[in-house]
Amino acid sequence: MFKVDDIVTYGMNGVCKIVEIEEKNLMGANKTYLVLKPLHGEKSTCFVPADNENLLSKMRKLLSEEEINKLIDSMPDEEILWIDNERERKECYKKIITDGNQSDLIRMIKAIHCKKLAREKKGKKLHISDERFLKDAEKILYDEFQYVLNLSQEDVISYIFARIDKNK
Repeated sequence: MFKVDDIVTYGMNGVCKIVEIEEKNLMGANKTYLVLKPLHGEKSTCFVPADNENLLSKMRKLLSEEEINKLIDSMPDEEILWIDNERERKECYKKIITDGNQSDLIRMIKAIHCKKLAREKKGKKLHISDERFLKDAEKILYDEFQYVLNLSQEDVISYIFARIDKNK
């Protein structure tokens, strides 16, 4: 399925390179691990057990440029995912971050941005938990866009807005 030198996205670690597949003996049992190195930001190493379906499900090959552009083009049509009940919203957003589904991430980012603008008009700030969810979702999504589209981190947002404006 995955092999050395594959570029993947892995949960909150973002875009990673599989640098090695190695056997490790932990607590008397030999296990095979995929060794991942994040390409942006943090420089930690991730060891993903090759037999752990739950952790492997958080890893996927990157979208193509065409798939990213199609996703961006769909952004204006995505419905807003805002839940008024703060506890329910946190649970829902936490699951979206964990699952890493791009459409859900876009709906969540769009909802938080809309809420942020509405609150700013009233002279209020966004709840800190919503700010954190926004940053996490943007990191996951934009990290992949940055790598695939060969953009700087700063250029990702302007690319998205320029593409959306062009399609209006």
